[in-house]
Order: sequence, then structure tokens, then C-alpha cells
Amino acid sequence: MPAEPLVLSERTGAILRLMLNRPGARNALSEGLMAALQDALDEAAQDNALRVIVLSADGPAFSSGHDLKEMTARRKDADGGNAAFAALFAQCSKLMQTILRHPRPVIAQVQGIATAAGCQLVASCDLAVASTAARFATPGVNIGLFCSTPMVALSRNVSRKAAMEMLLTGEMVSAEDAQRIGLINRVVAPIELSAATTKLAELIASKPSKTVKIGKEAFYRQLEMGLSEAYDYASQVMTTNMLAAEAEEGIGAFVEKREPKWPD
Repeated sequence: MPAEPLVLSERTGAILRLMLNRPGARNALSEGLMAALQDALDEAAQDNALRVIVLSADGPAFSSGHDLKEMTARRKDADGGNAAFAALFAQCSKLMQTILRHPRPVIAQVQGIATAAGCQLVASCDLAVASTAARFATPGVNIGLFCSTPMVALSRNVSRKAAMEMLLTGEMVSAEDAQRIGLINRVVAPIELSAATTKLAELIASKPSKTVKIGKEAFYRQLEMGLSEAYDYASQVMTTNMLAAEAEEGIGAFVEKREPKWPD
């Protein structure tokens, strides 16, 4: 029998759902799973009719992080696993940056635990909706492997002290506390999770797509700049945006008190 795909894909209108499909391994981010997700995201980036991506997972866990069994096996390599570990973390870093740089908004739909690189995956998504059953942690400190790469995404979502507490204690954070510190956007009952995420995705999908693409790219780029540079850059973006057909139609519709008819 052929193996089950590591990432399941379902397209509904302008929304693409990608589901992590290693439930028996708590959706640990193996090399294979990360490669499959990378391929799916790269393919989605070429789909101009696509508006939003929802990233979910099968089973009780969203993702438990890196596959430690797979990593431990590489210690038998001639170099003790050095090359394999470097390649794995580079692969993971590329995947997380692909989500951040993706032309479509990516929403994490979190039904269960998201720990270590799994928490990093949630933090890397543009938005996140979680079940009350979801929990989050960066517990690497408990096993002697500080969550240094998850730290990059985490520290760009929550305050420094909230990030350091998660990183230094490794303790689980409830969905409610994750929302409070800014790691996720919304918390809903488990039975409402899919519907709530879909509703948010549909709302974003209804917006003018080129404007959303421009805005997402600008949001992350300006965060990496100083204040003055960020304002200069954002002013250039708004000038270009103002000359685009979507802005012309949207502003015209507002002035004329009618519904806009987006060019796409």
C-alpha cells in the first residue's frame, strides 16, 4: 500500500487547506514532512486565484516539534550528526521564512499541543485560531536543547519577558494565556474551531488580493527597519498602492457610496 501523504491538501474556492498528516508521530516535523509542506507552499505561491491558506493538523497534536528519534539516529553519522543537524535546522528556517514571505496570508488552526518547532510554526503564521484544548510550549531547555530557532519566531510575536519565560521554564501555556500574550488571535471551543477559522479565512479572502499581498509584504519588511526608514519605505509602498487599480476602485466606491467591484 502506498504511504499516506505527509501533508493533505484541500481547495475550497479561494481557500487552500493544508493538513499535517503524521498523527501517530504527533505531527513531528520530520525532514519528509517539512519537505512536503515546503512543496505545497511553493506550489500555492504560484496560484494567483488563491487568497488564503489554512494550516491545520490531524490527530490530538498540532505539532510536537522536530522528530527527535530521527535526529538521534543521525548521531551515528561519521561527524556525530553535525552536517545532518545543520541541514535540518536550515530546512526548518527556510520553511518558516517561506510562510512569512508567502504572498498569501497563512492562518494556523491549532487543535492541540504545539511545542518547540511546532510552536515556532504557529508563531510563523500570520494569524492563529486555537481550540481551548490547545497548549503551547518551547520546552527544549528541559532536554538540554534550548529552543533557539523557535525563539526567533516567538520573540517576534510576544513581549520579551513572555518569550523568555516560555524559553527558560519550558512550561505549557494555555490557549487563553497564548492569546493574552499575543501568540494567537482567537480561542474557541473545539467544536467551533474549523468554522471559526473558515470564517476568518473567508473574510480575508473577500478583500482585494493584490492589496493584501502588498500589505503583508510591507508589514514584515518594515518590522526589520528603524523608525525613519520604516516610514520612508511605507510611504513608497502607499504611493505605489495608491496608483493601483484596486485602490482606484475601492476609493471610488467609497466616495460614490457603492460596493467596490474588484478588478480580480
